[in-house]
Amino acid sequence: MSLSDVQLDRYARHIVLKEIGGAGQAKLLGSRAKVIGAGGIGSPALLYLAAAGVGHITIIDDDQVALANLQRQILFESGDIGAEKAGTAAARIARLNPDVAAVAVTERITVENAARLLAGADIVIDGSDNFATRLAVADAAYALRVPLVSAAIGQFHGQIGTWRGWEAKLPCYRCYVGDARDAEDCDTCSEVGVLGAMAGLMGSFAAMEAVRAIAGFGDDPAGKLHILDGLTPSMRTIRMPKDPGCRTCAASSLTG
Repeated sequence: MSLSDVQLDRYARHIVLKEIGGAGQAKLLGSRAKVIGAGGIGSPALLYLAAAGVGHITIIDDDQVALANLQRQILFESGDIGAEKAGTAAARIARLNPDVAAVAVTERITVENAARLLAGADIVIDGSDNFATRLAVADAAYALRVPLVSAAIGQFHGQIGTWRGWEAKLPCYRCYVGDARDAEDCDTCSEVGVLGAMAGLMGSFAAMEAVRAIAGFGDDPAGKLHILDGLTPSMRTIRMPKDPGCRTCAASSLTG
């Protein structure tokens, strides 16, 4: 794929990076990303994916913009309150970068439809806020052999990992959380709060990991969990083991 003069100018700061270059930028332009949630994590992730020139971005979110979202969901403005998040996000991306084809899916992702909604992706970013959705996404990404970048935030903390559990020595997301369930009395960000800038940090981190997976720069992050503490501030990284009892990916440890 050759880049036009306009594209050479637009992506010049990527192209001069020897780790990305013209070949890496061409990979980005030819790639397909699917992002679950256009909220606190999804908003900055979508903006940076679009700015990076990821050629096709699908936004999956069935929610509408609310006033309380605006403290951290930087895709949206006051005039967007009441509008569908996915469609509003797609329109914003189209204005940001005409190289990017943005598709809005106003459908809640579930166990039943996850494989259909994620099919064809080169990378999936999950910024959803509950285990039911996260596990549905993770299991579908595993079955489709699509790398998953999963990020989460709460109060002043964040965590992110890249998962490719179908590989014999790497864990999947379920190796990390098991069969986690959403307790009925589980605290939500509306009850305990969340620092808006932490959402920006983790969403940007997620975009970086997606670009890394597509363009292939730096060390392979798969199987590592990065935990950020915004109060300290500090970050630590944990290498996650493959769970031999994981019902999603344990069998892959016996092959490959």
